[in-house]
Amino acid sequence: MADGAEKEAGKRSISRLAVRGSIIAGLVAFLIDRGQKFVQLELLGWRDICPPPATAPYCPYHPVAPFFDYVLVWNTGISYGLLRGVPLVGLLALMILAVLMLIWWWFKADTMLTRYGLAIAIGGAASHIIDRLVYGAVPDFFLLHWRSWSFYVFNLSDMAITIGVFLLLLDMVLPKSRPPA
Repeated sequence: MADGAEKEAGKRSISRLAVRGSIIAGLVAFLIDRGQKFVQLELLGWRDICPPPATAPYCPYHPVAPFFDYVLVWNTGISYGLLRGVPLVGLLALMILAVLMLIWWWFKADTMLTRYGLAIAIGGAASHIIDRLVYGAVPDFFLLHWRSWSFYVFNLSDMAITIGVFLLLLDMVLPKSRPPA
């Protein structure tokens, strides 16, 4: 009887660890992105140089390496500039609905990897919502390119969302003999 009680207590502690750890991971993703944007836009004055939603391709433009530039682009759409013409209130409603659905999924998640992936993605998406409320657009900074090819300009919250999705995909392909979250 004691072994069953110990196993159940172990499952509860894993669950608490997954909940706390994933919440911390999501908060870290959110705070790192907010901090970087605050430093660039407010402390270093990039917001004054290129106020939102500027139409110049790259306002401040700083080449860092032959394949990487540090720039400022205001994204008035959502992922990759999609839905650029949708009014701000519509984008905010869509983003809030998406975050609420992710939070619901997080509560239903039964593995630690799913909880972490969702929490990190939620942290990045929540930062995008703050950007919309504060600036009316999402500031993007990182431009990867090679010769005539260039990738979309992105930011740390985009990276958090991508990492979160990667963890969700990883959870889908890993064997399911892991303990529940």
